Order: sequence, then structure tokens, then C-alpha cells
Amino acid sequence: MLADTLHGPHRGVVVDSPPGAGKSTLVVRAALELAAAGRPLMVVAQTNAQVDDLVVRLARKNPDLPVGRLHSSDTDAYDKALDELPNVRTSAKAADLAGLDVVLSTAAKWAHVKVDEPWRHAIVDEAYQMRSDALLAVAGLFERALFVGDPGQLDPFSVVGAEQWAGLSYDPSASAVTTLLAHNPELPQHRLPVSWRLPASAAPLVSDAFYPYTPFRSGTGPGQRRLRFAVPSDGSGPDRVIDEAAETGWGLLELPARHTPRTDPEAVRAVAAVVARMLERGGAAVSEQAEDPAPLTADRIAVGTAHRDQAAAVRSALAELGVREVTVDTANRLQGREFDVTVVLHPLSGRPDATAFHLETGRLCVLASRHRHACIVVCRAGVSELLDDHPSTEPVQLGVTVKFPDGWEAMMSTWAHWSEHRVPWRP
Repeated sequence: MLADTLHGPHRGVVVDSPPGAGKSTLVVRAALELAAAGRPLMVVAQTNAQVDDLVVRLARKNPDLPVGRLHSSDTDAYDKALDELPNVRTSAKAADLAGLDVVLSTAAKWAHVKVDEPWRHAIVDEAYQMRSDALLAVAGLFERALFVGDPGQLDPFSVVGAEQWAGLSYDPSASAVTTLLAHNPELPQHRLPVSWRLPASAAPLVSDAFYPYTPFRSGTGPGQRRLRFAVPSDGSGPDRVIDEAAETGWGLLELPARHTPRTDPEAVRAVAAVVARMLERGGAAVSEQAEDPAPLTADRIAVGTAHRDQAAAVRSALAELGVREVTVDTANRLQGREFDVTVVLHPLSGRPDATAFHLETGRLCVLASRHRHACIVVCRAGVSELLDDHPSTEPVQLGVTVKFPDGWEAMMSTWAHWSEHRVPWRP
């Protein structure tokens, strides 16, 4: 894939990457090789956090490489830790960064940049999460590009309805890669076949449920990663599901069936209780990355939800228990991040219906694929019955490629697997 980028005849190269397959590592390596070959480049990412992470990786990988961070004029537009890196120059004006080997920014910022001569090369990170209209806005800035992304994650977000363009090759709400390949089917496509994030317990389920046509495997084998807890279980539901997840990689804490508000107080408290008990029990993670067990600290745990108000409720519940520094956010914001353990509030927990939003395949994929060791799902009973009663009835649109597997099928297959690790609990 790097040979295609450096020496191939095509103006674009696409690389599909499953969760944790080394996408960011590939982006950094490609940037370093292009710069070493005397080919200055621009890097396009979708969020400021993604850009800052790539800047840090590049700067640390090659401290002698001049790196530019193009940012907006907003307050706190970038991570101020970048100011401590001697080979990184930051500016809100592209002209101030002219001549640097690598310049990185978000697609939104690049869209406002004008250049006399286009960059010879560009790397587009998270290309499947970039809308095609955003690609059109920056396409004039470069001659050739490497597009890297995860096709199983959330589709690009749009606040405007796009039904009138559905099925058209220039649909502005479609992903950049979808539109790119619709107009350039001859472009080389590559796939990274190994996930270095997901453990051997998780990769088969995530691959089968969300990547049936582009399967991948875990880079580690059974038993290479383990979770241990210094304090034994007290027999409660949270402790039992923690032990199940530590043993098998998955755990389902199932509350009694009930229709609830979206910020179900009982489910929220259950999520917080699981996180608090993991920290109280003194967890340690054993992996291929170090000889000694690494403490399971709060910053290595994440809670994933479907909605922002659910995330806010979990943060409040954790604060009441004195728990700080645990990342709590929606699937959209957890995308691309990695933790040792994740606790997920199931999108269908307590719901009376299964809407298109809650059946979004990418949302469930993100929630189920952020962990290196274990994932614990908290949900009310009745999901399989809910799915049986509410089959997908989305309208079929001509010219639109049907996404497979659809959210209904992915929900069913993951629920069937997680049910094998069910711990019923009545708080």
C-alpha cells in the first residue's frame, strides 16, 4: 500500500482498517516515508483530537522532522502540549507553515485554505467518517492522496436531511471513500487483516457481526491478555459480571425488563457501580506489551453510551461514588480511542421500540470494539423480544447499496453472544 502511494500511477489509494489494526501507525509511517522521500504533504483528519494525536506521534517518532499544526482561531483550538514539542510549529495561518515537511489540520480548517501550488501528497485519516462534500472542499489542495479509514464505524454525520440525493454518485452526505470509489472504481484498495487492539476473545465476534466480507483476526492469542483483581468478589451483580468479563472477555449485566426513560436511573447506577467496583478491587492487566501487570487505573476505563444525556447521567453517578478520570462519552466521541476495559450501556436498554438511530450498525460496532481486555454490557432484559417485535422497516432507496450486516442483524448476533455471559441482577 505504501508502494502504491509512493510509486503507483493512481491519484488515490484506499486502505480499509478494522478496529485497532494500526491505522494511526500506518498514517504516521506513510507521512514519515513521504517526507523522507522529499515529498511534502498535508494530513487531513476529522477532529482536533485526532489531529493533535497524529502530531504528537509524528513529532516523537522523528524529533528532527518539521511538523506544522494548522488550527482555527478559536480559544483552545489545539492541545497546548504541542507547544512543548520543539519540532512542531502551530499557527492559524497556512502561510506561516509554508515549507514544512508535514502540515496537519482538520478537514473543516483545510476547507478555508487557498494555495498557489497544490501539495503533491495528502493523507486523509478516518476517511469513512468524512462526508464527500468535505472531500470536495479540500480536493483542490493536493494531487495524490492516501485514504485510510474503518468502514465498519459510524457513517458521516449530517444535520441536514439528504434523502433527495440518496442513490446518486455525488450524494454529499455519503462518505468520502464511497463517493471516491463510485467515480474511480479502478483505485487500489488494501485491507489491514489484523487487529492489535481487540483480544482473541473479541475479534471473532466483532469480525463476524460487523465485517462479514472483510474478516480480520486478533494479533494476540487466547490467554495472552488477562485481567486480575486483588480483592475477591462480594457476590453482587457488578462483581459477578466483572469476574465473568475478566475470565471470558465479555460480560452482560442484565437488569429486569422494563420500559424506562432514556436516562434510566437504575441502569445508570448499575454502570457506575461496575466501574467503581473495578477500581475498588484493584485490577491489573497482563498483556504482551509488558512483562509486569499494569494497574487498571481510571484513565484506562471508558463508559460508552448512545446519547449525550446518558453520558452526563453516568458522569454524575460516578461523581457521587467519588470516581474521577473515567472517560464517559457517546460512541461518536469514543470513535478511534482505545482502553483496557469498556462498560457499555446498551442502545436498546429499556426502550419500547428499535429506531434507525439505535439500530445503527456503526454505533454498536464502536461501542463493542474500544477495549483491549474486556467489555461489560449493561442492559435491561427483553432485547431479543424487542428486535422480534420491531423488524427493520426502513424504506428501500434505488441506487443505494444496502449496508450489510444491517443494524437489526448485528444487534441479534451480538446479543446472542453476550447472552452466553449473562449475569442477571436485581438491584
